[in-house]
Amino acid sequence: MADQGTSEPRSSDSRMSEHLRQMLAGMRETVRPWLPKRWLGGGAIVPVVRLSGAIGLSSPLRPGLTLASVARPLEKAFTTRSAKAVALLVNSPGGAPVQSHLIHLRIRQLSAEHKVPAIAFAEDVAASGGYMLACAADEIICDDSTIIGSIGVIGGSFGFSGLLEKLGIERRLYTSGERKAMLDPFLPEKPEDVERLKSVQRDIHDDFIALVKRSRGARLTGPENDLFSGEFWTGRKAVTLGVADSIGDLRTVLRQRYGEDVRMPLIGPERSLFGRTRPGVALRERLFGEASGHASFAEDMISALEERALWSRYGL
Repeated sequence: MADQGTSEPRSSDSRMSEHLRQMLAGMRETVRPWLPKRWLGGGAIVPVVRLSGAIGLSSPLRPGLTLASVARPLEKAFTTRSAKAVALLVNSPGGAPVQSHLIHLRIRQLSAEHKVPAIAFAEDVAASGGYMLACAADEIICDDSTIIGSIGVIGGSFGFSGLLEKLGIERRLYTSGERKAMLDPFLPEKPEDVERLKSVQRDIHDDFIALVKRSRGARLTGPENDLFSGEFWTGRKAVTLGVADSIGDLRTVLRQRYGEDVRMPLIGPERSLFGRTRPGVALRERLFGEASGHASFAEDMISALEERALWSRYGL
């Protein structure tokens, strides 16, 4: 009798719990069409990080790509729970070789540490340092008309020595070290200085070539004299050379691989209360700190012109 007396409340509680579960399930289905997809769960997750712009070249209004500017979005993307892969949207004409390499290394480190593959989607341009960023991915996918490649090193300057003479301006420069004033734009160019610069460029170029070979391996099928000459190609040609893997776009490729309900959250830089991208330390100084009083408008203009020149090399 005692056992029968205790089993009835338990059975009643069970019926109530089942009724409550059914009621909640019905409510979820009722409101489901109005809920954002990210609230519903289900579907694979592939975070997206945009790597866009010239690398290392910065101005107060257009900060360039640097390790400092992309480290946090990359960290967040690769540590996203249950991420199947990380998609990198690359659109860069290149720039500073060191920053290009640092970003490349950080992507490889995060991918290996969290065992999450990276897929690069090259947009308008993935050239020079931009191609180095793409090589950090396990796979490179591009558009038919993407400009890609330019595995080389370039440097340039101006010479003003003749102009100073015409204007009657005397250049006075005091140095310690016979090479300290090498390639000064206000002094006549010396052949030995040019050769020294080219020697440095060759070292950087050799490192770039080694990086591409490690990344692409046996997928590279073109002659080395062509691949590493600094030449660039359209996406279709790049695929035939092994510089890229296939033609496609982010949305189509990820849906084919991970299903129609794949979620692709865009992981951007940290933003302030008003929605603006938080500036880095250098940018804060130029805008708000003591350094702003000494910031050179001419330097900002030169930086903008250098970035414009990088893009224009590829017809953009």
